[in-house]
Amino acid sequence: MSTLFNTAAEAVADAVNDGATVAVGGFGLSGNPSDLIEALRDSGARNLTIVSNNMGVDGQGLGILLENRQVSRVIASYVGENKLFAQQYLSGELEVEFAPQGTLAERLRAGGAGIAGFYTKTGVGTPVADGKPLAEFDGETYVLERGIVADLSLVHAWRADAAGNLIYRNTARNFNPLVATAGRITIAEAEQIVDGYLDPNGIVTPGIYVQRLVATMPREKVIEQRTTRPRAAADAVATAAA
Repeated sequence: MSTLFNTAAEAVADAVNDGATVAVGGFGLSGNPSDLIEALRDSGARNLTIVSNNMGVDGQGLGILLENRQVSRVIASYVGENKLFAQQYLSGELEVEFAPQGTLAERLRAGGAGIAGFYTKTGVGTPVADGKPLAEFDGETYVLERGIVADLSLVHAWRADAAGNLIYRNTARNFNPLVATAGRITIAEAEQIVDGYLDPNGIVTPGIYVQRLVATMPREKVIEQRTTRPRAAADAVATAAA
């Protein structure tokens, strides 16, 4: 059974130390464990290594940890929406390891599955492969990538039960299931915590991976980039389709 906490701050309080490696679910701002990220900021832990697909945007998501100067190293796939990230990287304040998105996903999955490393063709012949062992399989060159095991994993779920079983909603699922398995301690925030147990056929992350659970606070879900078109153009498209 996962331990249910009243607040995200209580759940995070004794789970993180200076210098910890923290894996965080989300893609852009979708599926971010926002309550837990704020609790991590408020914990005051510093010199953190953050493993995430990206670092949010200025003032949102993981961007608030950058603002608080709590992050010294980042392992990510994409960071282009965050100006402060770029400033800290170019000034030498922040160390960055870029990983192709599929490789990052597999590194997290491997870490959660107890796999120390794996070979992939992605990145061969690019700076991604610099300093990493290479091997040849069936006439093709592959690069060795290490699995990632985090000291702490933070994830956001749609529904959970008291056993820590998790279900994610639509695109908010993204990196969350992989991150959930990769942590020595995994804390999940959930929009709904149901009585009894979830239907086992719908569970995405089994509770065995989740040590701590907290209900999310009500908040508006932020849209990273809102793209719209004029109403007249939308009506024209609908008419043509009809």
